[in-house]
Amino acid sequence: MLYVVSALVVLGLSGLMSMAGLGVAFLVVPLLYWMGVPLSEAASTGLLLNAISLSFATITYWRAGLVNVAVGAPVGVAAIVGAPIGARLAPHVPKTMLLVLFAAFLVFAGAMMLFYRRAAGSRSIPRSAELGMGAGVGGAAGVLGGLLGVGGGNLILPVLHLYGLEAKVAAGTTALAVVFSSLSGFLGRVSVGSLDVPLVVVCSVAAAIGSLVGSRVMASRVSTIQLKQLIAVLLWVVAASILIGLL
Repeated sequence: MLYVVSALVVLGLSGLMSMAGLGVAFLVVPLLYWMGVPLSEAASTGLLLNAISLSFATITYWRAGLVNVAVGAPVGVAAIVGAPIGARLAPHVPKTMLLVLFAAFLVFAGAMMLFYRRAAGSRSIPRSAELGMGAGVGGAAGVLGGLLGVGGGNLILPVLHLYGLEAKVAAGTTALAVVFSSLSGFLGRVSVGSLDVPLVVVCSVAAAIGSLVGSRVMASRVSTIQLKQLIAVLLWVVAASILIGLL
């Protein structure tokens, strides 16, 4: 029963979160833990599902021209570098304070997704700034991901949009970056832990199917305004889940 319920949950969440270029770890990890999966296994599984679901989503967004590689590549590389730093800092940082601050950022970012409007005639990110901006955002997301054991997409997405990427391109670029950071985090965690292989297999298949459906819907049937509304709601849901978990 655990496998069936987990697969159905991952199928739905992967479809929904992939539409925003986000991974499912933030929501899947506490759900798996609540269903009896050891926390270390749940975290490793969540990161792997991030990498799998967003790999399929990235393919769809790439074909639709919604991935800015000049930004996404340095974000991904810097996130890989930053993740081990965050992991090493984790024992020395008060997790409660960090989670509260992160939840507050997500609430703010959700509001900005809803109400922020680029000025008419404003330019997108200059090419000369893409590499530095991508590395900066990726490094910060990697450190945060290492601290919290997540892929960092919830930080990357709103920042890329606020820096000038159109919402759909920000989502597609975030998906690319989170594949790298999640895979790096998974390899680091699984090397010192274990996995429930049957659970991973059924959830991986569900994540791939859900992501394919969700990403195709986003690329072809969801408007930019609708996507920004969806992203805002998802960021607030994640923030609420963090705060509820602290109670």
